[in-house]
Amino acid sequence: MTVPPEKIDLAAAFPPAERDRWREMVKRVLRKSGAATDDTPLAEIEGLLTRESYDGVPIAALYTREDAPPGRPGPAPGPREVRPEGEGLAGWDVRQRHADPDPAVTREAILADLENGATSVWLALGAAGPPVAALPELLRDVLLGLAPVVLEAGEETGAAAEAFLTLVAGRGEEAAAAGNLGADPLGLLARTGTAGSLDEAAALAVRCAREFPRLRAVVADGTPYHDAGGADADELGAVVAAGTAYLRALTAAGLSVEEAFGQIEFRVAVTADQFSSIAKLRALRRLWTRVAEVSGAPDGTAARIHAVTSSAMMTRRDPWVNMLRTTVATFAAGVGGADAVTVQPFDARLGLPDGFTRRIARNTQTLLLEESSLARVADPAGGSWYAESLTEGLARAAWERFTEIERAGGLAAALESGTLAGRLAATWERRRADIARREAPLTGVSEFPNLAETPPARRPAPPRPGGGLPVVTYAQDFEALRDRSDAHAEATGARPRIFLAALGPVAAHTARASFAANLFQAGGVETVSGPPAEFGASGASVACLCSSDRIYGEEAEDAARALRDAGAVKVWLAGRGTYTGVDATVAAGCDAVAVLETTLHDLGVK
Repeated sequence: MTVPPEKIDLAAAFPPAERDRWREMVKRVLRKSGAATDDTPLAEIEGLLTRESYDGVPIAALYTREDAPPGRPGPAPGPREVRPEGEGLAGWDVRQRHADPDPAVTREAILADLENGATSVWLALGAAGPPVAALPELLRDVLLGLAPVVLEAGEETGAAAEAFLTLVAGRGEEAAAAGNLGADPLGLLARTGTAGSLDEAAALAVRCAREFPRLRAVVADGTPYHDAGGADADELGAVVAAGTAYLRALTAAGLSVEEAFGQIEFRVAVTADQFSSIAKLRALRRLWTRVAEVSGAPDGTAARIHAVTSSAMMTRRDPWVNMLRTTVATFAAGVGGADAVTVQPFDARLGLPDGFTRRIARNTQTLLLEESSLARVADPAGGSWYAESLTEGLARAAWERFTEIERAGGLAAALESGTLAGRLAATWERRRADIARREAPLTGVSEFPNLAETPPARRPAPPRPGGGLPVVTYAQDFEALRDRSDAHAEATGARPRIFLAALGPVAAHTARASFAANLFQAGGVETVSGPPAEFGASGASVACLCSSDRIYGEEAEDAARALRDAGAVKVWLAGRGTYTGVDATVAAGCDAVAVLETTLHDLGVK
């Protein structure tokens, strides 16, 4: 029997990995694409592949030890609460939101969620859900010492808080009840344009600190800035500014610095861009730790973070894909160290969820917690050169946004002056342009649309408050085009149609015909294909030539002429180049929304 060596060097057969050698290999590839030449210095190669996030943070193609910031892995003072005596991590709070205006339906849904995996309740009241007066009935069978309750009542926050505190006192559970009263006057200003009362929020915080030791009063909500199209740094800068404003109000009302920190919880959005979301949560802890240091708070004062899967990323079209988006976002929240996570049901854009979609949302978290053991590692991203570098870059960008807001007079002043709205709008326009060019693809919407889908029917949800920052969704432009197509189909009995004129053999036209079909269907335009001679019988009035560059050079102009003679009002070409008779081209990186707007107009769709 062969005795194995004491040490096996698994890399012995490979040459040492060197950055310059990697650059040389990349340069050879870039030369073929024309992005680099023989004279391009190796030191510039990585710059050719580096892109910039919407926060202004450079995203490189390669990260090594030299790119990571100094210090130990993991954000200070720690990503998540740890149980004593080596019992492992506490995981995170599975928090489900309830907003059905019917108190009976909401009460039943709350109990079903708590019995099947949820560990706390996020309850919208007033204009956003059931009436405040129904609160005792909604929570009649909820054990407040075991299931924390987080309120969201907008302009009725004071009344909702009083109703909840009265309920807790009436049950004699002052020492046990946990959760958050949801006071967020600056978040209310951001959403509605109407400022809430900082004094009221501070008074609630004082009452909680004195009478209800496990109950928090204040939420610093970053989701209004995310929902307005802001980047991660914009959201973090605003939410830290909100937290700082609340600290000032709470300490002015008589709370100690430590008590004030203990009354604030942060709420931020997480998306299917998992690394950015991981970095966002880790950066928020780093930022709040810095605020605690300069405020004289005790060591170990950590941000409590409630992560919510993004509303902006959710789609009405092909909503089943939202399950994938929210799974990735939840994974990012867990890795980033969220203390509580809310997964929006996949049909959230369609209306009020049913029992099935709430169950899927719950089970998304259960699988990651119980089967994937995601919460058993304190900081899974810690030590990753990319994650550490991205966290550092995002934290610096967010701190810059925060200090800009502070120099402008604070978050309320930045909102009222419109300076913050202007920054968010500028970021949204950049993202919107990338989505329109399909450089930020949306599966089921801008890519691989299903024109034959029948979305599930849902009861309408309470309307979101208006008057403040705008609310955008990433899919809104493509979905508006699809809505126009649906209306046209309902009015005429047929969808708008375009003819894909295939030139040459199948191998020559398949790739571009598939590309063109994918693009036009994203706007609700049905496609039929065949040789140019079949255009007249297709029922279409617009055509798109599809083939290889070589065949275009030989046949495109004759084909365009034949299509015109057959009645085509417009002729597109899938690819690039200028040909007589061809009006315009579609190719990778084109503004798909503009192309589809033009096509619907040409097809007579209002």
